[in-house]
Amino acid sequence: MSEATLPAARFDGRVAVITGAGRGLGRAYALLLGSLGAKVVVNDPGGSMSGEGLDTGPAEQVVQEIVAAGGEAVASTDSVATAEGGQAIIGTAIDSFGRIDILIHNAGTHRPAPLAEMTYEDFDAVLDVHLRGAFHVVRAAFPLMVAAGYGRIVLTSSIGGLYGNAGVVNYGVSKAGMIGLSNVAALEGAASGVKSNIIVPAAITRMAEGIDTSAYPPMGPELVAPTVGWLAHESCSITGEMLTSIAGRVARVFIAETPGVYQPSWTVEQVGEQLETIRDTSDPWILPVVPSAHVDHIVNSFAMAAKGAANAS
Repeated sequence: MSEATLPAARFDGRVAVITGAGRGLGRAYALLLGSLGAKVVVNDPGGSMSGEGLDTGPAEQVVQEIVAAGGEAVASTDSVATAEGGQAIIGTAIDSFGRIDILIHNAGTHRPAPLAEMTYEDFDAVLDVHLRGAFHVVRAAFPLMVAAGYGRIVLTSSIGGLYGNAGVVNYGVSKAGMIGLSNVAALEGAASGVKSNIIVPAAITRMAEGIDTSAYPPMGPELVAPTVGWLAHESCSITGEMLTSIAGRVARVFIAETPGVYQPSWTVEQVGEQLETIRDTSDPWILPVVPSAHVDHIVNSFAMAAKGAANAS
């Protein structure tokens, strides 16, 4: 079947929970899935970019847009920042639609400061929404998905989590930690039809306020939404992976290792002497999280040690 004749992706009968769905990227995800037949829980407390305040308006507005277009949606203004909030958000899906098939964790706050000046309060506040928030909703949804034999989890990382960014250590730590959470969900969900992946999005939203974006190419949230939609769809064929979407470009992001160097013993000086070979990325190991990257890393490393020892004897 050619690409031109592929049937349109639909989400009929599926229930999606989307956090941070009142504005920006989350709103785009909710509107897209709602237009394609999903029943959507639009979660957003409606607070400021720093996470303060409560406004039911943004979530309700998105619900109204979905319903006006012929879809089904309900609003949730509970906060992902607490375990109780996470349970309540997933509970809204169960109470309203009887199930949970898709979880997209997009909620986030922003409290920038240089590392030497970052307060513990601001560090924790951002982790509470991004990283602990992800755990709170995944922890509530995951057992239900496993019991149902189906689920799609999409967590949000960032180039700030992959590569770092000055002035936002709380954000970077949160987004890096998201990768570990997704990988464990992918591993533990594999036997039950539950897939978990990471989106690394870039779009002009209110988080870009204060940045001169006049020379940027088109970067609306709607450019990211189809990639998230595919990760959330039943046809998604990957798990434990990361896709990035920026300015119309979609690509895979992955963690790899160089083969490295085996020696039966090392000195500090020898590490420096061998550094060029240690860092040579021309023949990388790319280890799939599912089914066995953790084990493969150990097995491959042990095999090199055994081969090296045999050659030395």
